[in-house]
Amino acid sequence: MKFNKNKRMFLAMYTAMMSTVMLTGFASSTEAQEQSAVESEVSTESSDQEETLDDTQSAGDVGTDWCVSKEVIDVQSGMIENVKIAAVEAKIAYEAKLEEERRAAEEAERIAREKAEAEAAAAAQAEAEAAQQAEKELLASLIFCEAGNQPYEGQVAVGAVVMNRIKSSSYPDTMEEVIYQSGQFSPAMSGWLDRVRANQGYTEAAMQAAEDALAGSNPIGDCLYFSVGGYGTRIGDHLFH
Repeated sequence: MKFNKNKRMFLAMYTAMMSTVMLTGFASSTEAQEQSAVESEVSTESSDQEETLDDTQSAGDVGTDWCVSKEVIDVQSGMIENVKIAAVEAKIAYEAKLEEERRAAEEAERIAREKAEAEAAAAAQAEAEAAQQAEKELLASLIFCEAGNQPYEGQVAVGAVVMNRIKSSSYPDTMEEVIYQSGQFSPAMSGWLDRVRANQGYTEAAMQAAEDALAGSNPIGDCLYFSVGGYGTRIGDHLFH
């Protein structure tokens, strides 16, 4: 509107002072300058708007990129943390498994050791009992051969003589060595003793007398000999000295 007003003023002045040709040239020149100025202003505003729009879009793009990158970083960090936690839990579980296996192995070893010890103790006990039974049978067989027809006290006395000899330093230290010592007990020398032992031919009284003698029963003191004749403490047909 300002442009049109100025134009009318210049036209009036031109009519009054100048020729139609000069006014027309002046007006055309002025109009061209004005049009150029307006177009330049419009172009500048459009450029500014485009720059503003670009800046806004760029800012939005940057913000969007920043948000996406942060989310990716957060996800990656969470994954790494989960992996670390899983690794720690796996290590704890593995160590717990090893500890459980170690305890199980120790328990199995303890049970096996106790079983072996119990078996060894049982075997030793059985062996000791077998040895004791063999000694009782040996002594019972000798008592039967030497005094099977004598009173019970005389049978115990024969067993006490054998026990006294085992304790004496003048004789062997075991029952078998004492009984089978050369020239001492005639049933052992003749083989009769072995036959009685093999067949368990001793009597119950002879076995009981042997058990009593082994338990410490001793009616003849420290006597080391007995015989049918001679001297000593008489029990039945035997004299103990």
